[in-house]
Amino acid sequence: MNMSNIPDLKCGIISVSRDCFIISLSENRRQAIVSAYTKKYGDLYEVKKTVENEKDMLAAVKEAKDAGCNALVVFLGNFGPETPETLIAREFDGPVMYVAAAEETGKNLINGRGDAYCGMLNCSYNLGLRHLKAFIPEYPVGTAEELADMIAEFQPVARTLLGLKDLKIITFGPRPQDFFACNAPIQPLYDLGVEIEENSELDLLVAYRAHENDPRIKDVVADMTAELGTEGGNPYPDLLPRMAQYELTLMDWMEEHKGARKYVAFANKCWPAFPTEFRFEPCYVNSRLVSRGIPVACEVDIYGALSEYIGLCVSQDAVTLLDINNSVPKDLFEANIKGTKDYTLQDTFMGFHCGNTPACKMCNDRAVKYQLIQHRLLEPAGSDPDFTRGTLEGDIAPSDITFYRLQCDSEGNLRSYIAEGEILPVATRSFGGIAVFGIHEMGRFYRHVLVQKRYPHHGAVAFGHYGKILFEVLKFLGIQDIAYNQPKSLPYPTENPFA
Repeated sequence: MNMSNIPDLKCGIISVSRDCFIISLSENRRQAIVSAYTKKYGDLYEVKKTVENEKDMLAAVKEAKDAGCNALVVFLGNFGPETPETLIAREFDGPVMYVAAAEETGKNLINGRGDAYCGMLNCSYNLGLRHLKAFIPEYPVGTAEELADMIAEFQPVARTLLGLKDLKIITFGPRPQDFFACNAPIQPLYDLGVEIEENSELDLLVAYRAHENDPRIKDVVADMTAELGTEGGNPYPDLLPRMAQYELTLMDWMEEHKGARKYVAFANKCWPAFPTEFRFEPCYVNSRLVSRGIPVACEVDIYGALSEYIGLCVSQDAVTLLDINNSVPKDLFEANIKGTKDYTLQDTFMGFHCGNTPACKMCNDRAVKYQLIQHRLLEPAGSDPDFTRGTLEGDIAPSDITFYRLQCDSEGNLRSYIAEGEILPVATRSFGGIAVFGIHEMGRFYRHVLVQKRYPHHGAVAFGHYGKILFEVLKFLGIQDIAYNQPKSLPYPTENPFA
């Protein structure tokens, strides 16, 4: 997968030492962390300057910046100097994580005792005094091997924070008529550091027409043909030049309009006027862009696009955006799921959208088809589909998943949810890009989170279990309400105890 639309992370580590402690203790512990991390995960830049005072701090930060670091770990190898260690978070322009050394052995608690367990308390206190934001793991004290694992978990958090800092969401068109669930207050986006550019559908149509006869179209068509094949997956080869033209339109617009930002996500109006004027459905092109790390959210779902982008940064893999769409019929559940998995009927549902899920996440029989609902609405009854063609349809492949969303509610408050589960190996026998999902306690989650807290119908899907990292990202962003599918033993505040 092409990762040019998310940050390339280079992380460094700075050790700090209080001047009344033995400096070599902090330095040796730092070296042990770098060795453990390198063996297991890869490169971690080791800043050689150990910080005891403010001049050391400036020199160490400069060393990290000069080396190209855009994320930092501040390591308390002993108690640490409160002022200079916390000022690192102010002077360094990027995400900073703080961790502390555990004592290694009961045989060396004189010169080998660092008291970093205590120093972390004063470090966090001083960060608060200065209103400095830093990432601190759940339990930030550990051995070299344990801290190496914590630093590895920090990488997707840092990547996401850097991505949002340089993200522009580009939109085309207002949300579809009567789709108030895609309402998107702008102020919270700015508060997160995200920029937005809003355009009309007419702007997009003008740009699309300007790409007619673009000499690059034939190469994009060839790439589409290679992806879809020449038979079952590609029944409408005549459609490919138009879709290639549209893909080039979006890619060029992205490059021409990202401005001061490095990364882009789209939220585009895709019906009802799009197929009638562009003469195809945009879904397959949307799927191709997200497979390259460029989300294209349907129905001008700006916060859906934002959620997708967060998932891309966290997972470094393609994501999708789906309707939390329909219940699983009881006969299908009993024939295909009951007894094979520990899910109840209410733990299951179908996630669906017209055809925006990337081909790499779908079963082998996926194919370009037509949008059945739009065909009913826009084309003559009984006719062969014409301009409603262009969806990528089929069952989404079985996988671990994380269903999640960051949303601004109608009062302007940011809230979110995260639920881990899986796509089940069950044929849907339906249309669109679709799958049967299993999430434990989904029925209760549906009522007391999705319904109770007024979430819209779209949810982002990451292909793997990323709940822990997503939770840390959302917490760092200041999201107060991060809901999840609570176990039976933990009732929701609105749950009827007598039901």
